[in-house]
Parts: sequence; structure tokens; C-alpha cells
Amino acid sequence: MSAIDMMGPPQKSGSVLGWLRRNLFSSIGNTVLTVIAAYLLWLTVPPLLNFAIFDAVWTGDTREACLGEGKGACWPLVWANFDQFIYGRYPASEIWRVNIVFALGFIALVPMLIPSAPAKRFNVIFLLVVYPLIALVLLAGDRPGLPPVPTSEWGGLLVTLVVAVTGIVVSLPLGIVLALGRRSSMPAIRMLSIIFIEFWRGVPLVTVLFMASVMLPLFLPEGLSPDNLLRCLVGVALFSSAYMAEVVRGGLQAIPAGQYEAARAAGLSYWQTMGLVVLPQALRHVIPGIVNTFIGLFKDTTLVLIVGIFDILGQVRAQLSDPNWTVPQGALTGYLFAGIVFWIFCFGMSQYSNFMERRLSAGRGR
Repeated sequence: MSAIDMMGPPQKSGSVLGWLRRNLFSSIGNTVLTVIAAYLLWLTVPPLLNFAIFDAVWTGDTREACLGEGKGACWPLVWANFDQFIYGRYPASEIWRVNIVFALGFIALVPMLIPSAPAKRFNVIFLLVVYPLIALVLLAGDRPGLPPVPTSEWGGLLVTLVVAVTGIVVSLPLGIVLALGRRSSMPAIRMLSIIFIEFWRGVPLVTVLFMASVMLPLFLPEGLSPDNLLRCLVGVALFSSAYMAEVVRGGLQAIPAGQYEAARAAGLSYWQTMGLVVLPQALRHVIPGIVNTFIGLFKDTTLVLIVGIFDILGQVRAQLSDPNWTVPQGALTGYLFAGIVFWIFCFGMSQYSNFMERRLSAGRGR
């Protein structure tokens, strides 16, 4: 009997056993790591499920419903303070304005995320120009029929989304400009870009927020004092654009020199070369890095709490001091809720980036 006959039939490539062998038990090292990972999951996942689901309290009107031995998460605390977690101290009678802003943003964003959706150009113009103006008028008010709502009363998920979306929308184009400036053949532009990028990358975001909130008014003319939230938006946008510039620069360096030479030989100008040939390829290469920067920015919005702005995590912490809902498991429940919200947004961005990577690389794979 030959050695081939003794090996037996091969496992089906699509079978569960074949997948386990290839991905989890392909070597001794992988087998050890798989066993360790399974043990850690066994230690953490069941207690988490017990606390969050099986032993949790789901209904109740007072904190007494969550008191008692062996009770898990106090979800009535979340239901009772849900409006504060989403809107902060925004006036209850004006919450409809926030809901309209959320709905308009969702309706405008969905077609942008669908590659085959028509009228992309008009959609981009609406999202970048028209929608911010509508959102500003609705949220801030101070118009006929819209009483003013100062940003000091904004909070919760509203502030988190305002800071994150503003940073994302501003950092990408500004980062592209800075990346091109750092690779410019003009010494002055290259040096200014390098100084800007290295300065903001060398300063922690906490320091940037303190500078924007406390020190910025000292350098402005007397009587000119920008809104505290606006200062943080500017600081976050400039900070994230420096990191975005380095991500884009990595993509530009991955483009072969022949692409530049071919574009110039075809008679394209510098900006035509960048806009039509180089940048589309460079941005495709660095989609994971761009999305990673966006996710990091979204999570870093929690730092605005240190300058007195209550994002969703800050609002959760503030509501935990409510004596009407002071329960032993209150802190864990509140932080678990905030973690779930952040996970939903970050996981959504990650999965969409994976979808775009597969779609953009499909043509190269054939």
C-alpha cells in the first residue's frame, strides 16, 4: 500500500472540521493559543452574560427593583435616564429638533454608503454644505420659532456625534492637503506641513483640549470668546488631521513612480494627476488606516469631559450620582450601556470598511 493510500481521503475544504484545522489547530502553537483563548472566553463571557442578561433587572420604576442579593445589571436605570444619555440637558420640549437632525443625517448618509446609489455629487454637497447649516440652525436655534439652546445644555450621544462627525469630516480633506504638502517640491510648503503635523502629533489630545478651552481665549482680542464646544471642535479637527495626513502619506508613498510619470506624459497637470490617478489608488491602499483613525477619533470624544462638556460617557457618569437611582450595580450598568453604544458605531465603521476593501479589490482579484 502506497503512502498516498494510507493518508485517507482529504477533508472537505468547506467542512467545519476542515475550517477548525486550518484556522485554530494548524500547528502546536496555534493549538495552545486556541486553548488559552477558549479558557479566557470561558472565564469572561458567562459572567458577563449573567450580569447583562440572565441575572439582570429589566423592569422597575424605582431603584428598589434593583436592590437585592445576586441581581445583575439595573436596566431600569438606563430606561429612566435614556433621554439624558442621548440628549443631555437639551430642553425636553425641543428634543424634536435633535431628532430631525438625526433623521436627516441618517437619510443623507445611507445613499452615500451604497456604492450603486445615484446622484452621489448632490448627496456630497448636501452632506458637506447644506446639512451642517440645517443642523446648526436646528440645534442652536435663536431663530424665529426656534428658541436658543446654548451648547452648555447639549450632552450625551448628541455631543459625541457632533464632535466625532465634525472631526471626521474636517480631518480627511485637511489630512490629504497636509500629506500632499509634506511631499511638495516647494520647501516652504513642505516645511510648514511638517511643522504642523509634527506639532499636533507631539501633543496629547488632553493638552489640545485644555489649550483650546482655557488658553485660546488668551490669544484672542478682548471681547471675543468662542463657544466652548466650538473650541473643542477646532482642537479635535486639527489634532486628527495631523494623524490622517500621515496615513494618507503612507498611501502616496505606496504608489509606484511610474504612475506619476505616465500621468504627466499624458499631459495631466499636477492636480489632475493627484485627483484622477494617484489619490484614488492611495486612498484605496490606506482604507484600514483611515477607518482606524476614525474609530480612534470617535472613542477619543470621551476626553471632552475634562473641559466640562458632557458626551455620552460623561452624561452616564453624571446620572450615576442621582440619589433616586443609587444602586450597587449602577456604575457597571451605565458603563456597559456606554460601551455597547460605542461598540455599535465602531463595529459598524469597521464592517463598512471591510466591505469597501472587498469591493475595491474585487477587480484586481480577477
